[in-house]
Amino acid sequence: MRMKYVLCMVLLITGLSGWLALPALAAEQTSVVQKAETLNLEQVIDRVLANNPLISAASEEEQRAVAKERSAWADLLPKLSTSYAYYHLHDQPYGFFGPAGKIMIGDDDDHTWNITAVQPLFTGLALITRRKIAELEISGRELEKEQLILELVKKTKVAYARTLLVRRQLEVADREVENLAAHVKDAEYLYAQGIIAYNDLLQSKVALSQAVQHRVQAESGVDLAIAALNMLMNRDISALVKIIDPDIQPVVDDNLLTLCGEALGQRPVLRFLRVALKQAELAIKLARSQYYPKVSLVGRYEQNGKNITASENDYRNSDTAAIGVQADWTFFEWGKTGDEVRQRIHEREALKHKIENMKNLVQLEVKTAFNHLQVADENIKTAAVAVEQARENYRITNLQYQQQVATSTLVLDAATFLSQAENSYYGALYGFMISRAELEWAAGERANIGIKGITDSAKGVDNG
Repeated sequence: MRMKYVLCMVLLITGLSGWLALPALAAEQTSVVQKAETLNLEQVIDRVLANNPLISAASEEEQRAVAKERSAWADLLPKLSTSYAYYHLHDQPYGFFGPAGKIMIGDDDDHTWNITAVQPLFTGLALITRRKIAELEISGRELEKEQLILELVKKTKVAYARTLLVRRQLEVADREVENLAAHVKDAEYLYAQGIIAYNDLLQSKVALSQAVQHRVQAESGVDLAIAALNMLMNRDISALVKIIDPDIQPVVDDNLLTLCGEALGQRPVLRFLRVALKQAELAIKLARSQYYPKVSLVGRYEQNGKNITASENDYRNSDTAAIGVQADWTFFEWGKTGDEVRQRIHEREALKHKIENMKNLVQLEVKTAFNHLQVADENIKTAAVAVEQARENYRITNLQYQQQVATSTLVLDAATFLSQAENSYYGALYGFMISRAELEWAAGERANIGIKGITDSAKGVDNG
C-alpha cells in the first residue's frame, strides 16, 4: 500500500514538473523562432529582388510576351484543318437527262470529310510585321522589368537608410530621457534643500515626461520602418531583423553632365519608349498591309460517300485531291484603311513628343538628385560641428545649474538643442545615403547595388 502511495506521488511530481516546464520550453522555442536575422544592404537588396511579388509579376509578363512572339511566328507556317459533315436528305438526289428521264445522281445519306492545308504566300508583309512587333514587345517587357528592379533597388536603399535614421533618432531620444532624468534628480535634490522653487522642479518633470513621449514615438517609428523593409522583402512585417549600420564616407566626385548623359542612355523608361517608337513604325506598316491582297497556297483532300467513313460512293469518285492558289482582296471600305494608317502615324508622332519630354524630365531628376546630394554633403559637415558645440553647451550649462549659476530653463533648452543637433546630424548623414540612392536611380545605374562611399561596419540596428 505504501509502495503504491509513493509511486503515485512520484508520478504526480513528475507530471507537475513537466507541466511547469512547458512555459519555459515554449519561451525558449519562441526566442529561437524570433531570433533577429542580421543583414547588410546588399543582402537586403538580394532578398527584395528574389522575393518581391512585383518581380514575379514582371517575369510572368515577360513570358507572356515570349508566348505571343511564338504565336506570331506560327502564323507564318502552314495550317492544317479538317472537317466532317453528315446530311440525310429527305429525297434522294436526281436529275433529268433527255429521253432517259429522271435519273438518281446521289444517295440520300451524305458523309463528307476533308483535310485542308493553307500556306500564306503574300499578306502585304502583315505576318512578318506582326512578328517583329511581338519581338519588340519582349524587349519592352524586359525593360519594364529592368525599370521595376531599378525602382525596387532605390526603394530598398531609401527604406534601409530611413530605418537606420529612425533607429538613431531613438538613440537620441534615449539619451534625452537619460539626461533629463538626471536633471530631475538634481532638481529634486535642490528643491529638498530649499534652493529652487517648486515650479522649477515641475518644469523639469514636465520636460522629462515630454521626452518619454518622444521616445515612445521614436520606438514606433523604428517598428514601422522595419515593417516597411520586411514588406519589400515579402516577409512577415513583424519579423525581427538586424541591419548593419554602414560606415558612411560622403563622396561627391560625380560630374553632372556625365550623369545626364548616362541617364539618357541607360534609363529603362527612355529605352522602353524608344522600343515603343519602333513598334509604332511597324504598326504603320501593318496598317498599310491592308491595301494589298492576301494570297495563299491551298491544298485539299476530300472524301464523300454514303457510309460513315465516306469511302463508298455509287455515283462518283469517293475521294479527290486538289491544290491551288487563293487570293482575297478587300479594295473598298470607305477609307477605313487610310484612317487606320493615319491613326498609327499620329501615335508615332505622339511617342516622339513623349520621348522629348521624358528626356527633359530625366535630366531634371538627375540634377535634382545631384543638388540634394551636394546639400546633404555640406549639411553633414556643419551638423557635425553643431553636435560638438551642443554637447559642450549642455555639459557646461548642466554644471552651472548644479552650482546654481544657471537656471533650469537653460538646462532644458540646452538638452533640446543637443537633441535637435544630433537629429540634424543623423538626418544629414542618412539623407546623404538617400540622396545617393536617388542619384543612382536617376542616372539608371543598374550595376551599382551598393551605395558609393558607403561600406558595412560591424554595428547593427534591429527591432528586437
